[in-house]
Amino acid sequence: MLDITALEPVAAPVRRSALRRAVRHWTFIAPAAALGLLVAFSIFPSYFAGLFGNGDPRACDLGSSADGAAPGHPFGFDVQGCDVWANVVFGARSSIVVGLVATVIGVAIAIVLGTLAGYFGGVADQVVSRLTEVFLGFPFLLGAIVVLNSVGDRSPLSVSVVLGVFGWPLTARLVRSSVRSVRGLDYVVAATTMGLTTRRIITRHVLPNALSPVLILATISIGAVIVAESSLTYLGVGLQAPAISWGLQIAAGSRHFQTAPHILIWPSVFLAVTVLAVIMLGEALRAALDPKNAA
Repeated sequence: MLDITALEPVAAPVRRSALRRAVRHWTFIAPAAALGLLVAFSIFPSYFAGLFGNGDPRACDLGSSADGAAPGHPFGFDVQGCDVWANVVFGARSSIVVGLVATVIGVAIAIVLGTLAGYFGGVADQVVSRLTEVFLGFPFLLGAIVVLNSVGDRSPLSVSVVLGVFGWPLTARLVRSSVRSVRGLDYVVAATTMGLTTRRIITRHVLPNALSPVLILATISIGAVIVAESSLTYLGVGLQAPAISWGLQIAAGSRHFQTAPHILIWPSVFLAVTVLAVIMLGEALRAALDPKNAA
């Protein structure tokens, strides 16, 4: 029996070799280490928040309102007298969870619709293309604001779902073009000729060779979603108290920047570092998977 995998692009081993080289370079190691630390914050917030004090973001003392750094409180206090360090650490969970969940939802929708449009073409392509244009007609943040204003409980999950539903169109277009470029290659034609099921052809031969650019875009999209969540929360239509997030802290700190700038600065620094690390990681993956750099 003909081995279909033997007909697949020989670039796969080259891509794996390029990825191995990339993970040893500082442009990958540095952002990966920063993101690893932030993920650890989100998984074990009580441990990291307790490194300098009691670690409770809701243990507040109005007598310390807006005070600067003190023993056990390296980032100072907010206007409620709560420890800024503990709030920043606990805020990482909401921001990272929203970024990951919304990106997974958006990419899942994009892969399904983009594959239907790219592989089958015809009516499926027309329907998906028109649907994509409808969603692209709504500005991303405006659409999210309209929907979230109609939602009673704005939890991390509900915000993630809304951002994911509005964040798939560009990724779907990329999936469609990648699948269209792969479906006419020799190994896909051979698999079709052999009578393999459409499901097996798509899952075993088309998608594995079409999703490299989607992986890069999805990585970068995590940072964009985190910024979008913080922006929506700052505008008052994102996460709501008693949730703890960087967006809520930035919104509160902006009102007291002149008298207590540390309340705004620290969550903003963590947000900026997170987004920068995600973008650097995506760029490192893009460079590694670029055929020009694969040799």
